[in-house]
Amino acid sequence: MSQILVVVLLAVLFVQIHCSKPHNNATQEQTLLEIQHLLYYPVVLKSWNNATDFCNTVQSTYVTVVCYEDVVTQLHIINTDKSPPLPEDFSVDAFFAALVKLPSLKVLKLVSLGLWGGLPATISQLSSLEILNVSSNHFTGTIQPEITSLTDLQSLVLDDNNFTGWIPARIGFLSRLSVLSLKNNMLSGLLPESLGSLVDLRVLGLSYNNLSGQVPDLRRSRNLQVLELEGNSLGPEFPRVTDRIISITLRDNKFTAGLPEELRSFYQLKRLDIASNRFTGPFPTWILSLPSINYLDIEGNRFTGMLFEDLACNPELEFVDLSANLLTGKLPNCLVSSKARNVVYDGNCLTTNNGNEIKSQKPISFCSNQALAVGIIPRPHRDGKGSKVALVFGLTGGIIGGLVFVGVAFLIFRHVHGKKAVKMQPPVPENAPASSYTSKLLSDARYVTRAMKLATLGVPPYRTFSLEELEEATNGFNTSTFMGEGSHGQMYRGRLRDGSYVAIQCLKMKRNHNTQWFTRHIELISKLRHQHLVSALGHCFEFYLDDSSVSRLFLVFEYAPNGTLRDWISGKNNGRSLSWSQRIAAAIGIVKGIQFLHSGIVPRLFSSNLKITDVLLDQNFNAKISCNNLSLLNSNIEKDGAQGYFNRFKEPNRARVSNPEKVDVYDFGVILLEIILGKPLCTQKEIESVKEQFQARITSDDAAIKEMVDPAVRDACSDQSLTTIAEICCRCLVNDPLERPSVEDMLWNMQFAAQVQDALHSSEGSPVSHSQRAIIQQ
Repeated sequence: MSQILVVVLLAVLFVQIHCSKPHNNATQEQTLLEIQHLLYYPVVLKSWNNATDFCNTVQSTYVTVVCYEDVVTQLHIINTDKSPPLPEDFSVDAFFAALVKLPSLKVLKLVSLGLWGGLPATISQLSSLEILNVSSNHFTGTIQPEITSLTDLQSLVLDDNNFTGWIPARIGFLSRLSVLSLKNNMLSGLLPESLGSLVDLRVLGLSYNNLSGQVPDLRRSRNLQVLELEGNSLGPEFPRVTDRIISITLRDNKFTAGLPEELRSFYQLKRLDIASNRFTGPFPTWILSLPSINYLDIEGNRFTGMLFEDLACNPELEFVDLSANLLTGKLPNCLVSSKARNVVYDGNCLTTNNGNEIKSQKPISFCSNQALAVGIIPRPHRDGKGSKVALVFGLTGGIIGGLVFVGVAFLIFRHVHGKKAVKMQPPVPENAPASSYTSKLLSDARYVTRAMKLATLGVPPYRTFSLEELEEATNGFNTSTFMGEGSHGQMYRGRLRDGSYVAIQCLKMKRNHNTQWFTRHIELISKLRHQHLVSALGHCFEFYLDDSSVSRLFLVFEYAPNGTLRDWISGKNNGRSLSWSQRIAAAIGIVKGIQFLHSGIVPRLFSSNLKITDVLLDQNFNAKISCNNLSLLNSNIEKDGAQGYFNRFKEPNRARVSNPEKVDVYDFGVILLEIILGKPLCTQKEIESVKEQFQARITSDDAAIKEMVDPAVRDACSDQSLTTIAEICCRCLVNDPLERPSVEDMLWNMQFAAQVQDALHSSEGSPVSHSQRAIIQQ
């Protein structure tokens, strides 16, 4: 009898175990079918029925059900167009009561379904939510504060509804929030200060509401990339954000005063739209040449100041709207020379190049009078002292002539003499972000995070490689893949499984190298990711078998198939060499690479021995500084006994140590000299000799300079372009480091020379054919 009882009990237990999962599935199926019913059977859900296996259905753009271990974790229901409100008997409370029966939901997207009513407080019961998107519906009322209890939330998108009231003050409690988008609602009041505590925030979209007051300090949000605040009443001060920002949209608000000086360091800023505000003061023309800027709109403000023909612009600048301001002078050539740019400048006081007025412009007297009204010259702080009457008379009597004189003098001084003092810019991030965002990126925090890591450099994310991958890529480090050996270790060329080529640097380690050194080194090498650096792609460790200490460190870099810049300057490639325009482009690339090393990463890097053979050319002939030759973490390396792997050239002149950035300026001058001459300069004695000849001729006429130019490009280079480069080259090579130009000044002159050359020789052909630009694989 006891045996029969045991068998019966086991049978019952077996049935319970077997049936528990189907019962759970049945409950989920009933819930999903209930949701279908509560939504009045929308067309996108027409395939759902009692026989549907929801965890194994084919996913689509409009309907997605994702399960993990047969439990629903994602539900996406998306209509293509915004649906009208559901019938009057629709109950939003009943609908969310059904949703909370799926407590494991991590992603919930209910877009354009006609949902209406207030967002129920019961949403807080979906405690596992990481992504919530209920955009393009008809929700009304306030955003319930209970939503801030969803502490795992990474993305909150409530766009295109009718929410009213203030943004919840406790929004900062959502500490993991990466995307916050509340655009196109009727929200009002001040922005909560807690917004500034969202350290992981990457996208903040609050456009087209009724928000007012000052924008909270967002500098703690170090990863903020997109700030969209248009169509509100925010102001008066420009938002405080970090230099990682990519897009700032502030149009149709109440921002006043001028633009902050720190914008100069926003190297990744692509879009700046501040139209239809109340900005005043001189227009900062340096915005036109920010390294990444491609969209600029300042229309409808009160910017003043004089523009000049030779102002520099970023070559990637596609749209510029300067209209309805108080600008005088002449439209910069860089804004009119390119047909690819859309430039609008109506409603200012600009003249043509010959001084004639333009029909769409106002008389200069109008801008002058209006400039007085808005206070073109900032008033000094005198603690109440001084005469306001004297200030007005001073402004009236000297503003026009003084501004013209100062503006012209400043331009000439900057062009000829450069900047005497070096002003280091605040660092920019190591990874450049994605250039644009799709709606999917903006609505899914995990995808946004991924996109930020990819950057815009065209190189894969930095990662750890396995030793097996590297051995496979190099055929077991076969001698046929060996590229050379120096003080920085052995170099191999490898081909990864995806077909891409890489350069692999092998460093043999001693047992006394501690893990702290490796950590510092890898952390820094992973930051070397820039379009003008041979970017680091990853690393790999090999260990000793007896004590598991590191025996070899492998560093994986991009592979530059077209060799060194020197080869393409001296004509070693079957007599082929770069054109003058290509040489200027290469010089610009080198300067941008140096600029990134000096001010784009922390700690800053100074090569202190940069040579033309360290500059490589990729498949598109873009110049890239070879990272594996940099003296990384030099002080720490020497402490840890690794100086055998990273030697550093030590100049007897102590100025090389106290002003390391000026050493790189000198080294760039040597590279520039070789670019001009078209022949190698191999010894310091030879460099000094040629430098003296060059400096002697720079004071003569243009013909004397041209005699020293490489005959292969002598006839193609314009006089002004050559003179500009010759002058900056000589300034780079002066003996006193403090008299050498800044990196920013070098870049300005290089870009100016390129613009002059392009304007006069736009039809200049390239000596390099398309087939020669293919990746060299042998």
